[in-house]
Amino acid sequence: MDFSIKVNPSTRQRYIASHKRGEGVLMDSFLNKGTAFTAEERDDLGILGLLPPAIFTIEQQLPRVYASFCAKETPLEKFIYLASLHDRNEVLYYRLIHERIDEMLPIVYTPVVGEACQKFSHIFRRGRGLYISYDQKDCIEKVLRNYHTDDPSIIVVTDGERILGLGDQGAGGMGIPIGKLCLYTACAGVSPYGTLPIMLDVGTDNEERLNDPLYVGLRQKRIRGPQYQEFIDRFVEAVQKVFPNVLLQWEDFLKENAITQLERFRDTLPTFNDDIQGTAAVVLSGIYGAMRLTGGKMSDQRLVFAGAGASAHGIAELFVAALVDEGLPLAEARKRIWTVDTKGLAISDRAGLEGFKKEFARERAEVADWKVDDAARISLEETIDHAKPTILIGVSATPGTFSEAIVKKMAALNERPLVFPLSNPTSKSECTAEQAVLWSDGRAIVATGSPFDPVMHKGERHRIGQCNNAFIFPGVGLGVCVAKARHLSDGMFLEAARALATHVTEADIAESAVYPQLATIRDCSHSVACAVIRRAVKEGHADAEVLVNLEEVVRRAMWFPEYLPVHYEPATQAEPAHV
Repeated sequence: MDFSIKVNPSTRQRYIASHKRGEGVLMDSFLNKGTAFTAEERDDLGILGLLPPAIFTIEQQLPRVYASFCAKETPLEKFIYLASLHDRNEVLYYRLIHERIDEMLPIVYTPVVGEACQKFSHIFRRGRGLYISYDQKDCIEKVLRNYHTDDPSIIVVTDGERILGLGDQGAGGMGIPIGKLCLYTACAGVSPYGTLPIMLDVGTDNEERLNDPLYVGLRQKRIRGPQYQEFIDRFVEAVQKVFPNVLLQWEDFLKENAITQLERFRDTLPTFNDDIQGTAAVVLSGIYGAMRLTGGKMSDQRLVFAGAGASAHGIAELFVAALVDEGLPLAEARKRIWTVDTKGLAISDRAGLEGFKKEFARERAEVADWKVDDAARISLEETIDHAKPTILIGVSATPGTFSEAIVKKMAALNERPLVFPLSNPTSKSECTAEQAVLWSDGRAIVATGSPFDPVMHKGERHRIGQCNNAFIFPGVGLGVCVAKARHLSDGMFLEAARALATHVTEADIAESAVYPQLATIRDCSHSVACAVIRRAVKEGHADAEVLVNLEEVVRRAMWFPEYLPVHYEPATQAEPAHV
């Protein structure tokens, strides 16, 4: 790297030792402070005269960048502006997000990131992270070594095939790893100096992208089968060799590939899939929170899924783990779940039933006496009629799946039904928050995948908790990095869910919200990280020494966006920047 972070032995103050001078300092987003460089720094760094004479603190810079942000007329224009700020001044970018996190997160990530991925080739300005295409399969190590740090803490990788609910976006999927890593920093204080987004470009089957003359990705159909898996294997092998200490997060892979890669590599290196495990933990936390509203017990819950993708798989497995943890036998816990996809309720004798669906499929004898229109295709509504669930979760990416009749059935079965339309972006939500509240006469406990405004019903305000993975995965990553955990287990995600649920306040409960306010997310991440570390030590995945003054150790590890003094020091042997 072109700089390192050091501590002045006399003052004990941290500072940045820049190994370059002149205009290059202003072009480096990690070094650049813009008008905040002091007169002494400008002289020392050889940038005297390259900036206007006025000197501003970061607090004085914030109104300028926020005004520029507000001047943009559309969410996508706001996204592009923030990306531009990110590219020129890392610290100011994260400080703006920190100060206005409720307003910024929907722009930086879902729902706006979905449109940004679709239009990625048209709004592309500057490369960030690494693009590894299939035709580079023989030189992956070389590509990895081109990154600005030789010891990243976290990699988020995608192949762009299942971006949110929008499908195959090819190279445009890079917006997801970039956005996820921004959340690691903004929500949990993971240092941005050591985060690495990666796009594995194996082509795309999206004809609109292939026919777009501006498309920046590999212009060919997707590589599949053994060739695809060999490419993934080579990638993981290269990561282990070049970055042996890194946490690897899989993101937005097609369901089958997502499950396959997680199972293939979870015992090889610290790795997880946020769509599967992160989603599961945040949903489970919402259920824990809802129990405070309903007065019920986790062991009494019955869950119906609308949709059966990778996220449903993860939610189901962690939900079962929670039930078993409360004393239910495993077989009984599995019987508390019903899965409905586009072909109806998953029944064990259905031809071609996939692994996850088969695992939670019902036996034909169980539904033999159900009164249904077509026994070969039992609908979501019919499943609710007979299964009598307390929880309805939508992961179908199909708007309208939760009809008025379905929500009313849930309300007829339960005094306080849990209705979670989780598909995102907003256009893919199974129903709107307002519909769920209205159709249940204000009794549904609603959580959504995308942000929704509060809903007023009969004079009562319902704050709609966003079932946002940002409440979980940044804290999990922080915990793994601090503990240097060698493995990431399901038990660690179970503890993360419980830790998050403790941050739901009485004020949240009063508004029927089962998630904390976003403004508290750094505190939530701190608790999640500590819980993950304790479980990692208990399970033997991390050394016990990390438990000494654990909460303070984690707090000190959380990077905060503030300017450090910058001094010029000729390069000797550069130290890692993310200390």
